[in-house]
Amino acid sequence: MIILRDEKRIARLNLLAKITSYGGMGILLVGLLLAFVTQDFQRVFLWQLTALFVGWIASQVGIYLTQRYVRSPRPDQVLDEAVRKVAKNGRMYHFLLPAPHTLLTPHGIIVFNPRPNTGKISVVGDKWHQKGGVLRRFLGQEPIGNPTQEVERMVEGLANFIRQNAPEVEEVPIGALIVFTTKGATELDLKESRIPAMHYTKVKGFLRQQKRDLLPQDVYDAIRRAFDQKAAHLTEVVYEGDSI
Repeated sequence: MIILRDEKRIARLNLLAKITSYGGMGILLVGLLLAFVTQDFQRVFLWQLTALFVGWIASQVGIYLTQRYVRSPRPDQVLDEAVRKVAKNGRMYHFLLPAPHTLLTPHGIIVFNPRPNTGKISVVGDKWHQKGGVLRRFLGQEPIGNPTQEVERMVEGLANFIRQNAPEVEEVPIGALIVFTTKGATELDLKESRIPAMHYTKVKGFLRQQKRDLLPQDVYDAIRRAFDQKAAHLTEVVYEGDSI
């Protein structure tokens, strides 16, 4: 499998994650300390409120970015490990296309939505629930949101990209997969998900079971050219594995 990854983007957002995380905590601390450095509470109340709000926003941005660009292994690295053994002829594009994690194989396209969430998570259709979500957010963990709608937006964005950059391709199926990328401490009830969703340890088995026809060679070549144009400045990294 060939990996194409925008390492400069990752490094840039890794730094931003650290700045917003530590900066947010620092601003929150300043907001709390303001109440103790003056006797005129009414005078500093507005400044304190502003500091707490800005600090909280910065910390939330930091949490979001940290989950994707700082933690080790990162979600994109977990995806690589999960699919490389069943996508020998695949090309994985990270942070280059409208769908940030896109796998192109001779059989078609798969868009991944990696989720770092832990705990007890369930879904029925496209209604997601995470037990203790409010408490987890207070403790600095990202809320579950709606992974189904997220990946659908990614698929639509990628479809528009193909229409614009490979107009000779009339229609191509785009698969979608929601993948939870955190090890341990995760209880998932995902059987009722409208879009396939699973822990990363089950991705390989799921992909092996999929029986899909090969894309016409001219269609595959056109899509690959369009995708590769977005990665022209990158060096390909080859991961060995088994064929799908």
